[in-house]
Amino acid sequence: MRKELIILLVLLSVFLAIGCAGNQGEAPNATVTPVTAVTPAIAEPEVITVSAAASLTDAFTDIASQFEKENPGTNVNLNFGGSGSLRMQIEGGAPVDLFASADESQMDILANESLIANNSRKDFAHNSLVLIVPENSTLNITDIRNLADPKIQKISIGNPDTAPVGKYTRLALTEAGLWSQLENKTVLAEDVKQVLVYVERGEVDAGFVYITDAKTAKPGTIKIVTNVSVSTPVTYPIAVVSSSEHKEKAQKFLDFVTGKEGQEILKEYGFVAQS
Repeated sequence: MRKELIILLVLLSVFLAIGCAGNQGEAPNATVTPVTAVTPAIAEPEVITVSAAASLTDAFTDIASQFEKENPGTNVNLNFGGSGSLRMQIEGGAPVDLFASADESQMDILANESLIANNSRKDFAHNSLVLIVPENSTLNITDIRNLADPKIQKISIGNPDTAPVGKYTRLALTEAGLWSQLENKTVLAEDVKQVLVYVERGEVDAGFVYITDAKTAKPGTIKIVTNVSVSTPVTYPIAVVSSSEHKEKAQKFLDFVTGKEGQEILKEYGFVAQS
């Protein structure tokens, strides 16, 4: 009987030891917190803002698209308008990284104010000026001298103070001895694209645009009358803006525009590549 009691006590001690070991370090009603996997942060794309002459709208849209494909992680924000207006935006502190002008004078102004990186400045394309009329015009306009005819009352040109196409137009008409006769007939437009729209809609009798813009007109809306001679070449410079916070990427886009791929796209839209 005593032997059996000893065995029972031993077994009871073993069971108690096992129970204590199983509960050691575990608080009553303890809750196990699952481990959450950490998702790596997705890097935000670097955005560069390119202010470009309105006449570059179609070409630069394609160039930017191709550039983004070849440079993942970089987005290009395009801002189009009259070169003079864009220049004034930069002077006012607009957050612009790169400026592409339709003439040298607007870029010269910024250079003189130290608002562009002069060592980045390059000429990248040329254009030409043409006279256009509505497709259904019956005014028999075949030359710029016909514009002096009293029957022709509205001639759209870009604002010479802010749109290079207007400056070139005024120069061409002055050199032809026609400006004083035609100035009162002019309907000023904000940029070359607006001139094109006025002629497309038949709101004016004629207009002066770049050949590249004339080629983008809606089918059956305009006719190109003639090329217009002007002593100052229509040249497009591009430069990195001094205040840019993305100078490296802006320079990379500039190099793309002036490189083989950018130049090929510009040629597709009728621009003459920089030799």
